[in-house]
This record gives sequence, C-alpha cells and structure tokens, in this order.
Amino acid sequence: MHLLMICAVITVCCWLRFSWQQPQGNWAVRWQRTLFLFLFPPLLILMTAIALLCMGSQGQMGGLQTGWFSYVLALSYLIFSGILGIKLLWEGWQSVKSTRNCPVVNLAGRQVRLLNTGALFAASIGFWQPELVLSQGLVKTLSTAHLETVLAHEQGHCHYRDTFWFFWLGWVRACTHWLPNTENLWQELLILRELRADAHAASKVDPLLLAESLLLVASTPPVTSLICCAALGSSATDRLEQRIEALLEQPQSTPEFNLTSWHSFLLAFLPLVTVIFHS
Repeated sequence: MHLLMICAVITVCCWLRFSWQQPQGNWAVRWQRTLFLFLFPPLLILMTAIALLCMGSQGQMGGLQTGWFSYVLALSYLIFSGILGIKLLWEGWQSVKSTRNCPVVNLAGRQVRLLNTGALFAASIGFWQPELVLSQGLVKTLSTAHLETVLAHEQGHCHYRDTFWFFWLGWVRACTHWLPNTENLWQELLILRELRADAHAASKVDPLLLAESLLLVASTPPVTSLICCAALGSSATDRLEQRIEALLEQPQSTPEFNLTSWHSFLLAFLPLVTVIFHS
C-alpha cells in the first residue's frame, strides 16, 4: 500500500511540473504560479516520506499489508535530503567566512565589503542579514550616481531577505533535481527575484541609471558562484533583456507577503492524514 502512495504522489508531482509553461502577466501572477509549481511537489514528497516513516515498516493500511521496502525508501530520501542541507549550509558558511575577510569601507553612507578584484561584481552575501559586497573594479569603473543604483538594488535583496529564502529554495532544488522542469522553474524564480530587487531600487533611484549599471556589470564574466549570494548581474542574456525592459517601462508594484496565497500549500500535508488509517 505504501508503494502505491509513493507512485501516486510522484505521478501527481510530475503531472504538476509538466503543466508548467512560461508564465505571462505581471510580477505577482508569475511569482505565485512559479513558486507553487516549484515548491508544492517537493513539499508533497517530503510529507509523504515523513508519513511513511511515522507508520513504520509493519502493519496494514486499507486492508493491504505494508512492507519494509517503502519504509527504507522514505528513510533514505530523508537522510539524503538532510545530508544535502548540511552540505549547502557548510558551503554557505564558507562563502560568508570568505566575505568577512574582505575589508569594510564606507561608500555612499553605507558600509560595504570591498572585494580585491578588477572584475565588475556586486552582491549581497549572507543568510538572514547579508552584507553588501562590491569589487574594487566596480568602485573604480562606475560613477557615484551609478554606484548608488547598484547599492539600491542590493538593498532590495536585503529588504526581501532573498539570500535566506533562496538558500532554502536552493536546497529544495537540490533534493528534487530529478523532477521535470526543476531547472526552468529555478531560473524563473531567479529572474523574478532580480525583477523585484530592480523594482525596489527603481523606486529610490533613476531606473535609467540602474539599467546602465546593470548592462556594465552583466557585460563581464561572473566572478564566482556562491551559496547565499544575490548578485547584480546574475541573469542570462535573455533574462537581462527582461530586466532592462521592465526598468524602462512603467514600474510594476511587487506586493508584500500575503498569507492567503499560501493556502494551497496546505494540500501538501494530506499524506500525514493517512497515518491514522495505518494499523
């Protein structure tokens, strides 16, 4: 019976993921649909594994005998997910440690870490309270006005705690990379994250100056790929065009957190209900 549960859940998850198409519409519509399709299937699988672990390897469910194979499968998945989480935490901590080795400077009234490289690099690095990191090459290349737009963009990432939330979304991505459209949904979430930070910055600085700064930073190869890092030029070329167009058009509002938009995620906890039918 437990194997039937596993097969049913995986079928539902694959069906949901295959239903994904490049979303259209404003930021809020794209964000809600993309986040649901990215997060709901892994959450459903996780709750199913926890339910199977709670029921154990012995007993009956719905008149059918349960066995050890599904129990071992669920336990292995949870252990595998835990190991991945620990690995990402360690890599994230290493990123934060390397960042703290950089000197602190006062730039435009804000304290930032100065990275010793000639490449153009700007990012927020950390967990709940990330630090702003700029490269020496960026500080020397951009004017004061352009630097202010870069700082405003990175401040947007800090405002929305993007490094913290995307660390956990990255863990979900690593645990269920085998599900259909995982990478497509991940890239969509990344561009939506950047669009949100751009919109936050555009409300404080000149959007045209921000677009110019974005083009300059994105024209150079990325310095590195770090865990817990939200970099200014982290978009592919086609996504960069989206960001430039969004900055040049009438800015869209990005709604704050709304609890009602999470109601649909409660369905992912249904597998836990099946524990009461196990004997």
